[in-house]
Amino acid sequence: MKRQPDRYGSFSALREHEAEGVDYRIRIEDRSSRVVVIAPHGGFIEPATSQITLEIAAESFSFYCFEGLATDRSHHELHVTSERFDEPMALGLVSKSPIVVAIHGRTDRGDPETSWVGGLDTALRDLIVQALREDGFAAVARAKGEALAGTAAGNICNRGSRNAGVQLEIPRCVRDTLVSDDEKLRRYAGSVRQAVERHNRILAAD
Repeated sequence: MKRQPDRYGSFSALREHEAEGVDYRIRIEDRSSRVVVIAPHGGFIEPATSQITLEIAAESFSFYCFEGLATDRSHHELHVTSERFDEPMALGLVSKSPIVVAIHGRTDRGDPETSWVGGLDTALRDLIVQALREDGFAAVARAKGEALAGTAAGNICNRGSRNAGVQLEIPRCVRDTLVSDDEKLRRYAGSVRQAVERHNRILAAD
């Protein structure tokens, strides 16, 4: 079934009709890190993306989650597409971060095991794909022109200080598995974090 279009075209439009603390909440921690991990469609909008984001951030990376709080609302009602996601605290944290990793959920789309990794930071994209595969998770790189590739300049993942970031689109089957299996969640998040840390060291050395 085709997904319904987003109800709101921006956060400012959403805020006029939805109540913070009732319909949505924002979780944010600025740890003065060069890395920020974000879930712009967290909570019950794209289930499990908040948990995965927090596990990747662990105790070192900054993080941001915009979360839908109602279990019975449709995906499109609080989903502001990544190219129009303009919540001010998110933009403020992302804009000063050299490395941005956005965690999203996708429908299985006939491929329930593979994380699609895109974004304009192709070096980090490829490191994450490699790290996930080495740890036993299916992952592929997404390039411009492919679905959910995250390559638009206005995409929230590409609005960091280097104008390039990474977007992970994780299928529902994988997300359900990760949140029901702590060990797999730790491994998945650890693989991503290891790739990010390696990328950070390379950038810092340049």
